[in-house]
Amino acid sequence: MTKVEETTSIPMPKNFPAPPTFDSDEEERQYRKQRLAAACRLFAHFGFDEGFAGHITARDPGLPDSFWVNPAGLHFAHVRASDLLLVDAAGTVLEGDRPLNLAAFAIHSRLHRARPDVVAAAHAHSMYGKAFSATGQLLSPLTQDACAFYRDHSAVDYGGVVLTPEEGDRLADALGDRKALILKNHGLLTVGRTIDEAAWWFISMERCCQAEAIARGLGSTEPLSDELATATRGMNGTPLAGWFSFQPLYDFIVGMQPDLLN
Repeated sequence: MTKVEETTSIPMPKNFPAPPTFDSDEEERQYRKQRLAAACRLFAHFGFDEGFAGHITARDPGLPDSFWVNPAGLHFAHVRASDLLLVDAAGTVLEGDRPLNLAAFAIHSRLHRARPDVVAAAHAHSMYGKAFSATGQLLSPLTQDACAFYRDHSAVDYGGVVLTPEEGDRLADALGDRKALILKNHGLLTVGRTIDEAAWWFISMERCCQAEAIARGLGSTEPLSDELATATRGMNGTPLAGWFSFQPLYDFIVGMQPDLLN
C-alpha cells in the first residue's frame, strides 16, 4: 500500500494557476456573473435540471450582503450573465426583471450570512444526489474523488420546501464550516470561495453519489482508511483544487456556448 506521506509530497508546478485578482469591483462582478452563467450551463449539460428547481448564487464583490442568482423558470441551458438577478439580504431584487426563486433566497441568503468566507453556493435536484440523499447516509471514502468530501460534509433532515429564513438558518447550521451538505430526501448543496469551486464540488459530489451507488450494487465495499482518506482530501479537497478542476469545464462550455457570456 502506498504510504500516506508519499501521497502528500507531490511538488506543485511553478506555473500552476490560481484564481485571478481584480482592479475593480465592476471587473470582478462581470467575471463572477460569467462564471455563474457557465456553471448553470454545465448543470444543464450534466442533466441537473428539474423543472424550475435548482439555483446557484455568487456574492457580489461590492455589495457583500447581496448575491447574484439565476432567475426562477429560466432553464439552466438558457442562462446568460445578463439574465442573473442581484438580490439583497431582504429579498429585494436590485437588478433584473425576472422572478426570484423564493427557495433560492431562503437558502442562499442565510448561507451567505452565516459563512462570510463563502462566495458561491450551488443546489440542484440531480438524480444521484436525490437518490443518495434518501439513504440518510454520508458519502464513504470509496474512491480518490470521494475523499475530497471526507469529514467535510454533513447531512440534515428534510424540513419541507425551504421558504422561510428559519429553515435557511437550519441548513446553514447543519452545513457548519464544511464544503457540502446532503439534504435528506432532497438533494445536494455545495459551497466555495469561488463560483468555480462551488460548482465543481457539486458536479463531483453528484458523480461520487453515482459511483457509490454502483459500488454498493456490485457487492461489499472497502473504504479507504481514515489516515489515507484524510491525506487525499488534503490534496484534492482544497479550495484551489476545486477551483482548478472547474477550469477545463469552463473552457469546454464557453467554447460550445459563448452566448452565456453576454
